Amino acid sequence: MRLNFLSVAWVALLLAILAFLVVYPVLMLLLGALTDTNPVVDGFGVFRLSVENFTTVLTNPNVGEALANTLIACGGGTVVAVVIGLAFSWIVVRTNTPCKRFLAAASILPLFAPPLVAGVAWVILGSPKTGLINTLFKWVNLDWRVDFYTLGGLVFVFGIYYAPYVYMFTASALRNMDPSLEEAAEVSGASAFATLFSVTFPLIMPAIISGTLLSFIVMLGIYGIPAVLGAPTNINVLTTYIFKLTNWSPPLYNTAAAVAIILMVVTGLLVYLQQKVLTGRSYTTVAGKAFRPRSVDLGPWRWPVLGLAVLYLCIVVVLPLLALIVAAFRKFMFIRDAASLVDLRQYSMVHFDSIFDNPLTLRSIYNAVEVGLITALTGGILAFAIGYTIYRTRAPGRRTIDLLSTLPVAIPGLVIGVAYLWAWIGLPGGLYGTIWILALAFIARFMPDTVKALSTSFLQIHRELEEAAWLCGKGMLGTIRTIMLPLASPGVIAAMTLLFVLSIRELGSSLFLYTSNTMVMSVLLLDYYEGGNIGKTAAFSLVQTVLLGVLIGFANWLSRGASQASVGRTG
Repeated sequence: MRLNFLSVAWVALLLAILAFLVVYPVLMLLLGALTDTNPVVDGFGVFRLSVENFTTVLTNPNVGEALANTLIACGGGTVVAVVIGLAFSWIVVRTNTPCKRFLAAASILPLFAPPLVAGVAWVILGSPKTGLINTLFKWVNLDWRVDFYTLGGLVFVFGIYYAPYVYMFTASALRNMDPSLEEAAEVSGASAFATLFSVTFPLIMPAIISGTLLSFIVMLGIYGIPAVLGAPTNINVLTTYIFKLTNWSPPLYNTAAAVAIILMVVTGLLVYLQQKVLTGRSYTTVAGKAFRPRSVDLGPWRWPVLGLAVLYLCIVVVLPLLALIVAAFRKFMFIRDAASLVDLRQYSMVHFDSIFDNPLTLRSIYNAVEVGLITALTGGILAFAIGYTIYRTRAPGRRTIDLLSTLPVAIPGLVIGVAYLWAWIGLPGGLYGTIWILALAFIARFMPDTVKALSTSFLQIHRELEEAAWLCGKGMLGTIRTIMLPLASPGVIAAMTLLFVLSIRELGSSLFLYTSNTMVMSVLLLDYYEGGNIGKTAAFSLVQTVLLGVLIGFANWLSRGASQASVGRTG
């Protein structure tokens, strides 16, 4: 009886926390979309409910244009991401291409680049007037020109930076697929190319669909890339349009809430479609018989294939990094000729001196690290509690906890920011304007990622270890402290690291929640860009990139230590 009461109380506590983090802000966002009350001026006054905001939004041609641009940019980017991701996964898993370990490790590097930094790098490379690529074409007397201030530019940048999502899903599926199915097709007379499209790809269709929809969903919520590539030519997508609504005078918070609801509904429908497509169909490719994934012998073609893979990595990693370095250290971006590019007199630390003379720079770094630590520690503890309840107990209500903790998958970061704006700005003495509201928004935003990252650790620990602890007289808390937490520590550290990195680079949620005292690095970087100084923007982009690299390296070292300790305990 006591145990049952404690289980109910524990589930009730988790549901209350999830309601506070997710349900309440979303309900307030919906209320904001259905009323004409200004939360800044009126607070929580008398609400006059109507659907006028939705009517206004749905009949506004600017919203229709933003929606069309969103679908074109995200749809086109998804196609590019699927082509690159599928090709990379096939090359790494199913061919004898050299240097496959290097390609596998390097292929996920784009995930660590903050979207805003990626956008800034391609502004430096692909600006129609001063872009380094166009300058290079001019030097070699080629009458070519690239312009990334277009929908095509958005499609390209989206595609190359979110291909790793498709790669991760499809590479795992290819590793787990029985090669005898392909061998049977080839015995029947099918060529290797025909087998690839008639057997291999159809059998990993769940992974392809999952990667495709995830890439599209992530692109829908990105603000940084459209903000820097679309703004100069007034190309609005839904995320940039929502932010513009809140920046007008007076701010149109209600209209922004209505557009945010529409974006959330579109994202939610895609998540539902993903589940619907994958439910009820059999794609079984792994049976009880042992097998080893087959490598296709490309013969002399393996070197050109390796060259194409390295070319992609140079385009997505090396070229943008070099562009940021040139812009950050060069005094002026005007480059007369090739000799001027390598003239060391044209380079200095002036942009770094300028950004660090700004007191907001150090404040933003401190705030970003503080918010990241709060998010990682608090969010990691909450995710551990949620994951343990879902995967290791039979507590009543755990399915509801699973549903609520997964709900933010369908809520883009920008929408989370608008929802938290509506939830807290009208409350006197509330959380708005503090570091904590940023941390809470990030915890809610990335909760599905954190719980998913921890799920593998929970599923790998056999229940007999817990049962042995119970037989020795340990209670639930004692078992968690002495068995689960030590053995799951590598996964816990990885999940906290993921939370920390994601919170450091998050822009969409921050835009509506920061103040001058709580400005974080991503927001200040956007301010530098909108101020028109590419040199300062590039310098601060490098600062953010180096900080993320150091933190990720430290976390990997910590995770390896935890893994070795965990192995020692089980040994």
